[in-house]
Amino acid sequence: MFRLFFALFFVSILAISCRRLPNVQGEGSASLQGIWNQDSVPGSDKLLSYTKHRFKFTCDSFYVDLVTYSKANYYADSCFNNGIWKEYAKGVYELRADTLFLLGTWTKANYKQKVSGCYRIGQYIRSFKMKTAEPGFLNFESIDDQRDISLVLKQPIKCIPQEL
Repeated sequence: MFRLFFALFFVSILAISCRRLPNVQGEGSASLQGIWNQDSVPGSDKLLSYTKHRFKFTCDSFYVDLVTYSKANYYADSCFNNGIWKEYAKGVYELRADTLFLLGTWTKANYKQKVSGCYRIGQYIRSFKMKTAEPGFLNFESIDDQRDISLVLKQPIKCIPQEL
């Protein structure tokens, strides 16, 4: 009898604690919605390599295009491309207090998952501390390498949540 009572109690708790998530994407942060470009990298002429970012935030999703400039060859000669190459990633983001969390995957230029080829593959996981957020201007500090990323709003986007 005690086992039956305990089993029913356990199943009841499980049923109450589960909730179905909506089948629609989240709205994300209104202040981030849009296409943001990093027009320059301070001190880039003195760096061995640096990357410029182009972010697109739409609802709770992000797309990022990265253009890397390098004086050192880190990859096979066929991938080095005279020291300039592009990479792409997409995923979802969350802005908590002053920290932006990005969780996604490395993709091809068409934002389809990339499973092989030059440069990075697999998960794209980054986090940034928001230093400045003004209309049309964002300044982040990468938590990974402490480099500043200053972004200028190029095109605002209005979030219209889509079905998943």
